[in-house]
Amino acid sequence: MSTNHPAQGAAAEASGGDAPDARQLRTILIAVSIALMAVIASVSGLNVAQTHMAVEFGASQNTVLWIINIYTLALAALLLPLGAIGDRMGRKPMLIAGLGFFGAASVAAGLAPTAEVMLAARVAGGIGAAMIMPITLAVITSTFPEEQRGKAIGVWTGVAGGGGILGMFLSALLVDVADWRWLFVLPVVLVIVALAMTLKSVPNSREHSAHSFDTVGALVSTVAVVGLIFVLQEGPERGWTAPATLISLAVGLVAAVGFVAWELRRRDASLLDVRLFRERGLAGGSITLLVVFGVQAGIAVVLFPFFQAVLGWSGLLSTVALMPMAVMMMMASGLAPKLASRIGSRSTMAVGIALAAVALALMAVFVSVDGGYLSVLPGMLAMGIGMGLSMTPSTEAITGSLPREKQGVASALNDVTREFGTALGVAMLGALLSAGYRSAIDDRLHGIPQGPADTAREGIANAVEVAGSAGSHAQDLVHAAQQSFVDGWQQAMWAGVAVMGALFVCIALRGPKNAAPAAADEAEATEAVAAR
Repeated sequence: MSTNHPAQGAAAEASGGDAPDARQLRTILIAVSIALMAVIASVSGLNVAQTHMAVEFGASQNTVLWIINIYTLALAALLLPLGAIGDRMGRKPMLIAGLGFFGAASVAAGLAPTAEVMLAARVAGGIGAAMIMPITLAVITSTFPEEQRGKAIGVWTGVAGGGGILGMFLSALLVDVADWRWLFVLPVVLVIVALAMTLKSVPNSREHSAHSFDTVGALVSTVAVVGLIFVLQEGPERGWTAPATLISLAVGLVAAVGFVAWELRRRDASLLDVRLFRERGLAGGSITLLVVFGVQAGIAVVLFPFFQAVLGWSGLLSTVALMPMAVMMMMASGLAPKLASRIGSRSTMAVGIALAAVALALMAVFVSVDGGYLSVLPGMLAMGIGMGLSMTPSTEAITGSLPREKQGVASALNDVTREFGTALGVAMLGALLSAGYRSAIDDRLHGIPQGPADTAREGIANAVEVAGSAGSHAQDLVHAAQQSFVDGWQQAMWAGVAVMGALFVCIALRGPKNAAPAAADEAEATEAVAAR
């Protein structure tokens, strides 16, 4: 069963105009990249303002975490349904509506007088983001010619991968120089620019389907994603055996199984044809993105406390320290299509995965309290390159596996995979780090007063905060916490190496095949038709 349908010319066919020229294509790419940046920056931006929100709203830590996480939850839950609606309704109208809704939600969040209003605004923001995110990639795959699509997807994946770190840096800068509410000015400005460019330059494209919209599949998929993402977000906080966690896990798994059964029954009329996962492209691309984004998110969980609690850096400086990894990731994402055209998509993905595994090993071997930033910088640079090389061909493999009329769904699947990977990486690597820290610090607290010692077991930030009450043992307590954190770091990194190693074997044996020959054959056929 072949499902690699070319998306070239979809926009022109749907809008009735000529294919966009090179200048318009650049403008389209800039417009969708700015829209994507607004969405990605809002995922991580509020992390730097947790203390400020807690004080201003008088909110608990759990409420603050919900303000941050509920945006991602709404975004992930609605990606598939809204991506499919965008295919039917028209991608340009959906993008315009999403930008307007997202911008209004960002204004409401910036002006929110209470935590309850902030929560509602963040839910609305997540809905708007779910309208925007899959459409940005679908516009690229349905508008750009085959020979230029890989490069455009490389830019998109670079923004998707590095945009979160850049957004976090700008957010930390705004919090330091202004007020935390200014965090919402950035996405509003990006939305205004993207909206103006979209109205002027982005062509519309829509697909006509002979089948009715899969409402049941949309609802069941939403329940499945909400249940499983909730488990990954709340499990570390509530406990993996807490009733809410177990109930959510059961609901998510039952809904996921029900979704697969329903989609198999609907077959060609389904929201997502799950039979396509038998193919190397869709399966390999999805697994790679799941793991790569999981590792990226998990590394951020490890790096930030290392910079702040071990090295004593500010939030802004800690964010700046991540920029080399983001820059390398964005550069490698742009170079990946050229490499894939020479050695093939599967080989490019394998090289990227191998580099990411080497990066994790470097960070595990060389990290130290005394070595500071330089002990982790080589691993960060290698990780940025590895992620950039693996993300672009993975995204192409996913979008190329679904037909043109399903590009919104293909893009949404790509985004859902990213969100699941991110939540999974934070939960798993974070848990490994915490377990390694607690295990290591127990043997280093001899002689420390009982009260400060018990607090120090909760985490390195708690240890640094309580050290002042340990009297003459303050320095010993801080040193014990720092060394224990490094031990936990190494445990998490080696687990990441094992996961990346397994992924490398999987992709090397069953990764997507190189699409370059097929693309060349298609180009030759097009030229032959034109010559006639």
